[in-house]
Parts: sequence; C-alpha cells; structure tokens
Amino acid sequence: MMKFIKRFYLGLILAFLYIPIVVLIVQSFNAGKSRAKWEGFSFRWYGELFHDPNIMNALVITLAIALLAAIFSTIIGTLAAIGIHAMKKRPQHLMLTLNNIPMTMPDIVTGISLMLLFIFTQVERGFVTMLLAHITFDVPYVILSVMPKLKQMNKHSYEAALDLGATPVYALTHVILPEVMPGVITGAMLAFTLSLDDFTISYFTTNPLVQNLSTLIYSQARKGIKPTMNALSALMFVALLALLLVVNKRSAKEEA
Repeated sequence: MMKFIKRFYLGLILAFLYIPIVVLIVQSFNAGKSRAKWEGFSFRWYGELFHDPNIMNALVITLAIALLAAIFSTIIGTLAAIGIHAMKKRPQHLMLTLNNIPMTMPDIVTGISLMLLFIFTQVERGFVTMLLAHITFDVPYVILSVMPKLKQMNKHSYEAALDLGATPVYALTHVILPEVMPGVITGAMLAFTLSLDDFTISYFTTNPLVQNLSTLIYSQARKGIKPTMNALSALMFVALLALLLVVNKRSAKEEA
C-alpha cells in the first residue's frame, strides 16, 4: 500500500509539472488561433514562426550569447578550477564556498546587482553586457563540473611532466586538460543550456532593442499569447530537454 502511495504521489507531481507543457506542445499544432477549440492539425504556426523577423533576430542573439558564454565561461572556469585545486585545503574550501554562493543566490539578486554595476560604470546595456552577465552566471557551474575530475587525477602528474622537461603550458595542455576533458565538456554543455533559457539575468542586463528568446516571449506575452509563441516554446523545450539528457548521460558515464 505504501509503495502504491509513493508511486501515486510521484505520478501526481510529474503530471502537475508536465501536463501544461504537453498542452502547450499540442496547441502549437492547432490550426486555429483559439486555445479552447481544436481546429485541426497543422504546422502553420511553425511556418509563421520562422518567417517572423523579430523571433529570428532573437534566436540569433540567443544562440550567439549561449555559444560565446559557454566558450568563455568554460575557459575561465577550467583555469579557475585548476588554480583552486592547486591551493591548500583552507583557501581551497574558502574559494569553493565563494564559488557556490552565486549558484544558491536567487537569479533576480544577481540580475539586479549586475544591472546596478553597469549603471554605476556607465556601460550601456545591450549585447555585450548580457554576454558578460551570462559568463558570470555560468563560470561557477563550469568550476563545479571540472573540480571532481581534478580530484580524481594523480596529483603528481603535473610535477612529473615538469621534471621530464615539459614547460608549464605543455604540461597544462597535454597532461592536465586530457584528464579533465570530460568535466570540461560537461561544464560547457551545462553553461550553454543555462544561457539558452535564462530570463531573469538577461532581462536586467540588456535593453529592449537587444532581446533573446526568453525576454522576447515575456514582452509579447504582456500583449497576449500568440500561437507562434506556443510553437517557439515547444521548440525551446525540446532543444533544452535534448541538451539536458546529453549532459545527464555524460555525468552518469563519468560517475560510472
């Protein structure tokens, strides 16, 4: 009986979370504009979606921000993780604690603080400020992904490479990076996924002329949900789900 109750409770939670998404995806194939009446199966809204210049521009900005943020945050986060790993225990624990704070902090706090920073420094908000905000947001996750691989690595490998005549750069690129590459790839994919669907930080660090998909959906939702938004949301859900499945699969392989 208890086993049935546990399964029922889990099923109820999953239904509460995913039924609205399923309804949204189904509605994206509704030929009519009404959300209360099914008027036939159609790809009409997907066609209009890809012919909407505002959405296509937001898509390009979203992909560019996510890709660049993933690249820069992966480089910064990997080097930072290597530096933290080389520290003694007490400063290492301090740095890891400082690294975890941004991940536990509400996004709205991070977004507002970055917005105030850009206003204080008189930097005009737009593409660059949004990119910097996403890099700041992604770096802690990359560090968290790379650190376990560094701890699994033989701590004497780097010194052994130097003793054998390797330069510090050669030892880094040919000894350390190959060992931690699975964590680097996982961190990069996680950073890309987080940047792809971020709204709160993007909203506070850009202007109305430079919008990614999440801020565009928010601005258009205030005027009324268009059927093309259902199609866009469905595509974003599928893309993010696929990326998360790949990340989780890689994490499971690494743990095994």
